[in-house]
Amino acid sequence: MSLNRVPVLIVGSMAFDDLELPTGAFPNTVGGSATYASYAASTFTDVRVVAVVGDDFDGSTLATLEARGVSTSGIERATGRTFRWAGRYDADLVGRTTLDTQLNVFADFQPKLAEEHKTCPIVLLGNIHPALQTQVLDAMAGPQLVVADTMNFWITGEPERLAALLGRVQVLIINDEEARQLSGIHNIRRAAADIRKRGPHTLIIKRGEHGALLFDDTGIFAVPGYPLEEVVDPTGAGDSFAGGFIGHLASHLAKEQPNPRTMRTAMLYGTATASRCVEGVGTSKVQTLVMSDVEGRVAQIRTLFELPR
Repeated sequence: MSLNRVPVLIVGSMAFDDLELPTGAFPNTVGGSATYASYAASTFTDVRVVAVVGDDFDGSTLATLEARGVSTSGIERATGRTFRWAGRYDADLVGRTTLDTQLNVFADFQPKLAEEHKTCPIVLLGNIHPALQTQVLDAMAGPQLVVADTMNFWITGEPERLAALLGRVQVLIINDEEARQLSGIHNIRRAAADIRKRGPHTLIIKRGEHGALLFDDTGIFAVPGYPLEEVVDPTGAGDSFAGGFIGHLASHLAKEQPNPRTMRTAMLYGTATASRCVEGVGTSKVQTLVMSDVEGRVAQIRTLFELPR
């Protein structure tokens, strides 16, 4: 760990994606929630990642992560093939169709935490089974901030385990469709109030190109999506947002605890990080991201809601 840098723990999936984009087919693209989030967060601070890959996973990706300050000692190499997802995006890059999902070694994933993982003050629980997310929290030594993601599959298939997890989470990051499904309420504001009663003091609802909304005791905060001239690949945008969000919080943790103001500022940095991610295929843009890129994009995003003098 670098001096004066507060590490974050990221637990999630590492995968190969077979992408069909309007610009062409891109098979065997390295992806997964933990991969995107780790690259994003490493722009701001040191990262410790826990995941599993198969014996078909190229070691060069792990070397690239390590070069960015990501500790990969928690990445298990299991016998078999790495988790694989195939998807086709519509011409507008908004709609997509899942063509194939192969869990492979991810089907038997059991997060194993070393001492360096257990003591991280901030943890991001990527989109994995809520029982595994709970298992991670049980093994940790009281993190200051728990940020979690989930999806439709767990909302429908594991409602009791997900409910138990939400009682231990401070920040939940989901999209608007998932918020409606989790709450059973169509109106987003009412849905957010219902979800926050279940545990998280802060709820962030991702809205794709339209930005994101934050709900907490202070009120509602909206960050617009940055209007890009060209979007290449939306895969991993949400995970990059989450990585940028927690990375920014960690980079300020030595000076101040997460509070409504820092949470809102972190929303800007998460949005800037995600907007960079979608400008390239797979992790190509987020894995080379530097702070000057992010700061520049944050400045541009701020101008979207500043009144002219």
